[in-house]
Amino acid sequence: KKINSMPFFRYLAPSGTHAPLQAAREDSDAVEDIKPHRARGYAAMIHALDRSVGRIMTELDEQGLAENTIVIFSSDNGGAGYIGLPEVNAPYRGWKLTLFEGGTHVPFLAKWPAKIEAGTQFDAPIHHMDLFSTFAAAAGAPIPTDRIIDGVNLLPYLNGSKTDAPHEALVWLEGHQETVLHRGMKLIRAQQPWKFWLFDLKTDPTEQFNLANDQPETVMLLNQRLDAHRLA
Repeated sequence: KKINSMPFFRYLAPSGTHAPLQAAREDSDAVEDIKPHRARGYAAMIHALDRSVGRIMTELDEQGLAENTIVIFSSDNGGAGYIGLPEVNAPYRGWKLTLFEGGTHVPFLAKWPAKIEAGTQFDAPIHHMDLFSTFAAAAGAPIPTDRIIDGVNLLPYLNGSKTDAPHEALVWLEGHQETVLHRGMKLIRAQQPWKFWLFDLKTDPTEQFNLANDQPETVMLLNQRLDAHRLA
């Protein structure tokens, strides 16, 4: 029996890929070819997550809702260093709780057969704050006008009607670390100790070459952007 197809919203935040690394035997057996044991445990946890997502997608199909339901799969951060898997974020540098790409560059997949063509790829940086405006647009709901909404509706970018970048700049703050990404140039500044990293993500997406000493004017300009954001 199909459910009433009234509009609905479901947010799921599975915690299955967090420490401790342990999984059901059936999931461990499914990835038994993966070595070493710690990597196998982590892969088994991801296998369990995949199965859970599959159950949701199957239910949408069975209820006749898959064609006109937008499903987004993403992560809040990159893999953690404390799980003991050095290559978990490869080829990106850093971990969860850092502002290198290994901490902030995460998967983002969207499926909406009625509106988004299968195989669509969009490469410009986006942020989870965009989801509010995207979901509101999908539901035909108005955006509040009594406050500043930083996120943008991603649907025109996902369906190809817009091809520019949704954001000129994005900012992250994590404790004493602060980052601004502006038109492909990324500045990380830390206060313990005071240090700057500057990367050109267009040519160096894995952040191997710190350009801070070579481009002091860019560092100054991006520092000003961070300061302005702090004061906003």
